[in-house]
Amino acid sequence: MISNDVKQQFIRIVGAENYDDSKAGRLVYSYDATPQFQSLPDAVIAPRNTQEVSRIVKICNEHRIPIVPRGSGTNLCAGTCPIEGGIVLVFKHMNKILEIDEENLTVTVQPGVITLDLINAVEAKGLFYPPDPSSMKISTIGGNINENSGGLRGLKYGVTRDYVLGLEVVLANGEVIRTGGKLAKDVAGYDLTRLFVGSEGTLGIITEATLKLIPMPETKKTMLALYQDLEAAARSVSKIIANKIIPATLEFLDQPTLEVVEAYAQIGLPTDVKAVLLIEQDGPKEIVERDMKKMAEICKNEQAVSVQLARSEEEADALRTARRSALSALARLKPTTILEDATVPRSEIAKMVKAINEIAEKYNVKICTFGHAGDGNLHPTCPTDARDRDEMQRVEKAFEEIFAKAIELGGTITGEHGVGAMKAPYLEWKLGEAGIAAMKAIKQALDPNNIMNPGKVFAKSTRKRVVVTR
Repeated sequence: MISNDVKQQFIRIVGAENYDDSKAGRLVYSYDATPQFQSLPDAVIAPRNTQEVSRIVKICNEHRIPIVPRGSGTNLCAGTCPIEGGIVLVFKHMNKILEIDEENLTVTVQPGVITLDLINAVEAKGLFYPPDPSSMKISTIGGNINENSGGLRGLKYGVTRDYVLGLEVVLANGEVIRTGGKLAKDVAGYDLTRLFVGSEGTLGIITEATLKLIPMPETKKTMLALYQDLEAAARSVSKIIANKIIPATLEFLDQPTLEVVEAYAQIGLPTDVKAVLLIEQDGPKEIVERDMKKMAEICKNEQAVSVQLARSEEEADALRTARRSALSALARLKPTTILEDATVPRSEIAKMVKAINEIAEKYNVKICTFGHAGDGNLHPTCPTDARDRDEMQRVEKAFEEIFAKAIELGGTITGEHGVGAMKAPYLEWKLGEAGIAAMKAIKQALDPNNIMNPGKVFAKSTRKRVVVTR
C-alpha cells in the first residue's frame, strides 16, 4: 500500500489530476489483453516528462514500491498486469513525435506515440518504418519496444529491435541514461540499447526513442494462394525461402481461422479450402514482378489449387486488414481466447502445423492456427471459456505440449509476444538454468530492489497460468 505521505509526494510531482487511486481508476489498469490475469495496482500515475518519471522512480525505489510501465495494454503475455500491486505508469502525456530527421533517416519519439500515427507521419515524408504489429492502430511505441513487437512485415524487415537506434531510459535508482543515437556505427561499450529492447520494463523505463527509417519501397504486389492440404501450404513457405526469395509478407491462415475472419470481415475470403498463404513483395517494380511470378510457380508446384493476384491496392489492403483482424474475429467465438506464438525455424513449419493439429485432437480442444509463416512465427489460438475448469486444464496441457514441440524443433516459446508473467514458467525450457541465472544477474545489477515490473520473465514455482486478484 502507498502511504498518504508518499501519495502527497507523487501528487506534488505530477499534480492531483495525474494521480488516480480510485477503485474505478485502478480497475481500468488491472489487466491487459492477456486472459486470466488481473490484479489491482495501488495507484495510476501519468507523468508529463522524463524529469517527473525520474522523481517518481526515486521515491518508488526508496519505498520499495513496484512500478509497471504501460502502453495501451495490448500485450498478450500479462506483461503489464500489476501482479504485485504498486503503481502503473501511463504515458498519455508523453505522446509526441519530437523530430523526423530526413538527413539521418531517423525519427525521435516519446513512448506514448501510437504506432500507426508514427507510420503515417513518416510515410507522409516518403519514409518507411516497417515494424507493424497487428495492434498498431492502438499500441504504443513504448509498448512495442518493451515487448520487441513484430508484425506481418517481420520476415523481410525484422522486428522493433532492428529499428531502435537510441534510447533515453530512467533506471531503477532514478538516474537517466542515453544509449546509442543517430549513428550508423557505434561499438562503444556494451550494446545497452538492445538490452533494454524486449526487457518488458524489468530493467528501466523508456522515456524517449530514436528509431531508424528507410526509404519507401517503390511498388508492392499482393497474392493469395489457396490449398486443400495444410502441409503443402507449409512446404510452400520453406520452398520460397529456399529459392532465396524474401517476401515482405508471408502469412498463413488455416480453414477454421478463414471461416471466422470472413464472417467478421466479409471481404470474400475463400472458406472452402484448408489453408491460404497471403504473400506480398515490395521493392523495385522489376524485382517485385520477378519474385511474384516465381512464388506463384512454387505455390502451384506445391499443390496450391489457386493463386490469385490482388487486382488493386484496395483489394490488397482488405486482405491485409482481414489478416490483422484474426484475433478480434476469433475472440467472438468464446468468452476466453488464448493466443500463443510458438516459433520454429522456417524449415520446420510443416512439422509444427501438423503437431499443433495432433495436439488439439489429443486434448479435444479447438485450435485455429495463423501467423507469420515466413519467419516461423505461428499463432495457435484457442477459443475457450475460463469458467470451464476441465477444458482449461486441457487447454493448458495442449499449449505446454505445443511449447515443448517448438523447442524440440529448434524453436522458442515466443517469437514476438514476450514472456511476461504468462510464459515465465516455460522460459527455462528454452534458456536452461545457466541462461536464467545470467539474466537474473543483469536484473539484480540494474534493479537490486526489484521494483521494475516485478513478477515478470522469471518464474516462481508454478508452471500454470494464475489468476491474481487483490
